[in-house]
Amino acid sequence: MDMARQLADGKPVKKVRPRRTVDYGGGLGRWALLRKMRPNATYVPYLRPAPPFIIDLLPPKAYPDNPSTSLCTKFVHTSTNKIRCPVNCVVWTPEARRILTGSTSGEFTLWNGLTFNFETILQAHDSAVRTMKFTHSGAFLASADQSGVIKYFQPNMNNLTAWQGHREAIRGLSFSPDDNRFATASDDSTIRLWSFEEQRSERTLTGHGWDVKCVEWHPTKGLLVSGSKDNMIKFWDPRTGTVLSTLHYHKNTVQALAWSPNGNLVASASRDQTVRVFDIRAMKELRLLKGHKKEVCSVTWHPFHPILVSGGSEGAILHWDLSSSSEPPATQSASHQPGPRATLSQAHDSNVWSLTFHPLGHILVSASNDHTTRFWCRERPGDATSVFSGGGEKPPEITDTSGQDEDEEAMVPGFGAGGAGGNWWGKEEDGGVSQSGSYGGGGGYSSYGQSGPVESSEDAIPGIGGFDSSSSGPVLGRQSGPLPSQEEIFGSGGPGPGGQPGPPGPPEGDSEWGGRGRGRRWGRGGGGGHRDGGGYGGHGHGGGGGGGYGGSRRNRY
Repeated sequence: MDMARQLADGKPVKKVRPRRTVDYGGGLGRWALLRKMRPNATYVPYLRPAPPFIIDLLPPKAYPDNPSTSLCTKFVHTSTNKIRCPVNCVVWTPEARRILTGSTSGEFTLWNGLTFNFETILQAHDSAVRTMKFTHSGAFLASADQSGVIKYFQPNMNNLTAWQGHREAIRGLSFSPDDNRFATASDDSTIRLWSFEEQRSERTLTGHGWDVKCVEWHPTKGLLVSGSKDNMIKFWDPRTGTVLSTLHYHKNTVQALAWSPNGNLVASASRDQTVRVFDIRAMKELRLLKGHKKEVCSVTWHPFHPILVSGGSEGAILHWDLSSSSEPPATQSASHQPGPRATLSQAHDSNVWSLTFHPLGHILVSASNDHTTRFWCRERPGDATSVFSGGGEKPPEITDTSGQDEDEEAMVPGFGAGGAGGNWWGKEEDGGVSQSGSYGGGGGYSSYGQSGPVESSEDAIPGIGGFDSSSSGPVLGRQSGPLPSQEEIFGSGGPGPGGQPGPPGPPEGDSEWGGRGRGRRWGRGGGGGHRDGGGYGGHGHGGGGGGGYGGSRRNRY
């Protein structure tokens, strides 16, 4: 009633948007109960293919043989700082309840991992944060910045120490399996090994001919892998500081590296638009993954399934399924290997600098040069929009931004800060005309099946104050003047006695109260006239079009 009253008073209606969330507690509880009551160790109940059965979707670990349950391709939320700047790195906190991001302004921002809203912000560095990692134990956080400074933090963001680690920007940081040491990669073309407690350099690894862009310590072994601007991937023995092997497969800068959870594979992302997967047991290339249209900036592995996710500078996020079911035949050349399992071609508007999975594998977080941090979850079972066609492309869908704060401008992935024109959540001029034509065809609710352009305003809410599309025209925009009288709205232009036309309403084309219009409205035409005749009162004179009282059949109530 309050909303209807505000509409009648011509006041803007405050949009009530429930905050979206992805709750992993329900799935974990069901899975724990199932493990106690299941008939055998491998039993998993069949998931019905309908969206309401999302409540029966278990954590990814419950489906060891089904990697498709781990494709995080459904957009959930966009988180943006009030002072907008590129986000360079993103990590989950040790308890996996929050997300920590580092930006080019030197700030750490903490986001809630359940409702994705802002928690706190900290000016951690004086220059851009380039990398940060928690220790495996979760007791400390180490971060490094553009000026080569390394800092330690406690999980409560208390800064413990800071010192100059390199002369130039530090691009990568990785802890040893026992957390006693960590390695840093820098633009000064060196890698340094540090004692964590003593904060001193133990060894400097030289061998790369240009900036070292990334370094990763093996999850369980004394083995380092680094990627550089000299196009090479090098494996190092941290005890002796010697190069064990060099791989020269990429044709441009190696920008990111990631070890698989079991430590047998290492994935590399390069500016040559490819992702390569190497098997260190044979020291050979296992896969060549082509699908990005521009350079690849980031790469990460799913914690349980053989799924690799890469982010490109065109804003795309690609999911690659490396399970045995998609293993290429031995006779198949690397250039003809399978494409991505799922493609989000417009996930961001610019470079995707960092990607990370929730430790349970059900949420993917992406940080981008477009100043946003975005959250992605698994698709709903049986959802028609979750079907990926050939090439891994996802059909266009209406992206709900119901989790956004009221003062934020609605953001739609791939459409920039202005949103997709014509969406009911978009910020348009009053009475603006939408360019979309159908539900889900590229953005916008258009009178549910009506194919013509639809006039929209920021106060028009679907289902409130609307009319059936078969019997009414588009919904009115916001009023910019005083309320008109009843005669002006409904027109007194019905056929008068003896078939005389009634008094005319506002002139043609002036179909809104002081706004612009299309000359066709839901008011009664003046006894008929032209089939598209008139605004609220029209100027039609009897007998034309649909004739009689309503002017045209589609202009009647």
